[in-house]
Amino acid sequence: MADKRDYYEVLGVDKSAGEKELKNAFRSLARKYHPDRSSEPDAEDKFKEIQEAYAVLSDDEKRQMYDRYGHNAPGGSPFGGFGGGSFNINLEDILGGDFFSSFFGVNSRRTRNRGNDIIIRYSVNLESVYQGTSEELTVELPTSCVDCNGSGAENGDIISCSNCGGQGKIRARQQVGPFVQDVIRDCPKCSGMGQLIKTKCKSCNGDGQQMEETKLRFNIPKGADDGTRLRMRGKGEPALRGRGENGDLFIELEVEQHDWFERSGADLIMSLPLPYEELVLGVTITLPHIDGTDLKIVIPKMTNSGETIEIRGKGLPRLRGSGRGDVVVLVKLQLPQKISKSQAKHLESNKPKYSDEELETRIKQDAKKRRQ
Repeated sequence: MADKRDYYEVLGVDKSAGEKELKNAFRSLARKYHPDRSSEPDAEDKFKEIQEAYAVLSDDEKRQMYDRYGHNAPGGSPFGGFGGGSFNINLEDILGGDFFSSFFGVNSRRTRNRGNDIIIRYSVNLESVYQGTSEELTVELPTSCVDCNGSGAENGDIISCSNCGGQGKIRARQQVGPFVQDVIRDCPKCSGMGQLIKTKCKSCNGDGQQMEETKLRFNIPKGADDGTRLRMRGKGEPALRGRGENGDLFIELEVEQHDWFERSGADLIMSLPLPYEELVLGVTITLPHIDGTDLKIVIPKMTNSGETIEIRGKGLPRLRGSGRGDVVVLVKLQLPQKISKSQAKHLESNKPKYSDEELETRIKQDAKKRRQ
């Protein structure tokens, strides 16, 4: 077994430290190394170490034994130290209820009620992303029941929850490492509301919500990315029992694939397959563009397959910033599917002949050119 560190050293206090100093040291270290909060690789081991140190030094009898015998106290653990079981210490009292509420998902005070958010996915084409458009969408969304004002109760027939006494919270025992402490949770019977419906509303069957056809109007920002989310505050699901604020509605954009363009930020990338003759002699290609104009692509003479041609300022508008991206054209050699016997004979008779040394020289020159 590895040697245990001195408990005073673990907490970073002197041997004369009093109760307040011990508690402050433990609180600071526990907040730093709690496994549910810390990103330190050895956080769990350190948290256990400081818990054991505090449990011993905060107990007068155990502290006296430790000061006299160290980790080899009579009646201690056969592996050294005073631990092995649970330390029945109220961590909530030491660290505060807010500390535990952050990772147990509860709070000692009633949390603010809020409806769930809703996500709707909406497809747009690349032309709409270029222009930036106003869109309209009709969907069914949950709204508060008109007859019961979202309470779910017929004529407001609501009673206090007997399980939690109307508080919406209950106390429960929770094991946290070697410590046992009281935590506060939402009452399972009333879902933390503190109230129960005695007579359900007939219109919504006690749900407090109804589906309603809703018309949404929103704008597609210029240069929007695939996955961009547009938020509509308060258009989400109503709060439970109508007690709180509505959630938000998010419209997530799905940008459709274009027939020949792929996207890289504000740049548009396309491949252009051309026959050997056009790569050698050069050619000008004209395509309809997303901005409503013609995109003119000029291929110079003696262009190699794999070269790129950039057309500045013809891409998408930049979502954050000014100007437009570029169109990047990747030139590719398009080989014929098949050739006639006469064409094959012509190619064979004109096939260049070169030595291995000449081929090696050409390879070196090409590699040098690519590195420049």
